[in-house]
Formats: sequence, structure tokens, C-alpha cells
Amino acid sequence: MSRRKRITGHGLLGTVLMALTLTVGLAGPAAAAPPTPPDTATSRTHLSAITTSPEGSSSGYSRSLFPHWITISGSCNTRETVLKRDGSNVSVGSDCYPTSGSWYSPYDGATWTSPSSIDIDHMVPLAQAWRSGASSWTTSRRQQFANDLSLSQLWAVTDTVNQAKGDKDPAQWKPSRTAIWCLYARSWIDVKYNYSLTADSAEKSALSSMLNYC
Repeated sequence: MSRRKRITGHGLLGTVLMALTLTVGLAGPAAAAPPTPPDTATSRTHLSAITTSPEGSSSGYSRSLFPHWITISGSCNTRETVLKRDGSNVSVGSDCYPTSGSWYSPYDGATWTSPSSIDIDHMVPLAQAWRSGASSWTTSRRQQFANDLSLSQLWAVTDTVNQAKGDKDPAQWKPSRTAIWCLYARSWIDVKYNYSLTADSAEKSALSSMLNYC
């Protein structure tokens, strides 16, 4: 889920900025362009490696514990960077906010020409991460997670679809387009694997089933 208001903060690590350099401007009209997660076979291996554990408590959770959106480059924050990356023919003003362009939402297949209709979805939601291990992280680690451009963690999608997803895992919510299920599952697994987050048994079962659509 996302906030549309620009929030400044510290820049990401150099490695993340390098990943951004490789991805900005690569979006096409029919798909968002987060970094590509590992292939299906690797994703199945990583899914097995993720620790199976019941979700923890939401006690103490606050979105403010995951600082975002932070400044990426110049006047561009993370949200604006993803809008530039994943949109088509995007033009921006001096404040980096898009003045024109279009965005295809891979979750529902809708195309939008107003950035206000787009949310930047955290593939693994912040509250979901909190219940899966992020409650023990440092603020710096949570900031990295909330603004990570190096993995397929941030997606430009229809705002109402993102709101329907909320903090649900794949056992509780899936995109309406089955065509995206393979990539969605691989991306979810990639994020949880790289951040050493846990997954409950129902979540793992749902992810395994979604990989069958690859």
C-alpha cells in the first residue's frame, strides 16, 4: 500500500541506486517493470528454504516504522521513481511528479492516465513483513525494505486493487488476472527469501499452487 504525498529522507545504498539505473525507462505499455525475480525452479527451491512459521502478532506495528517514501535522486522519491520506471511516455515536472503518461496495472489489466489512480504496492506488505520477522529489524533495515528497488518488491497498480489486497498474503488474496500469478508468486517468494522472512503453511501452499501457472 502507499501514500501519494512526497516524503523526503535519506537516499538508498549505492547498490540499490545502481539497480535503479538499470531499470528506469524500461517499462512498456503492457507490463510493469520491477526487477525480474528468479525462474520457477529457483523459486520453488527458495520457497522450500523459507522458514515455515505461523504469523506473529501485529502488536506494535505502525507504517511509520518503515520510513517511506524516501528521496532517491534529486527531487524524486521512491513512489515517483517507480511511476517513472513502470509507466509509458512519462513526463515529470521540476518536482518529479508526473505531468503525463500512462500506467498499466498488471494485477487487474487496467490502464490509467492519472498518477492519482496508481498506488505503489509493496509486494510483501509492510504489516505482513512485520508479522513475519520485521518486528525485530532495525529502522534502517525496515526503511530499506519499504523502498527496495533492487528486488521485485514495488509495483505500480490500480489504487483500489492495492487497497483490496491490504496486508493479505497469497492464501488470503490473489490478483484477479491468473496470467500474473506465476510472476506474483515468484516475486513474493524472492522478497521473503532475500529478507529471511517466514511464511505460514497456508501461504506456502498458495504460493506453490500459483507457481503451477508458470
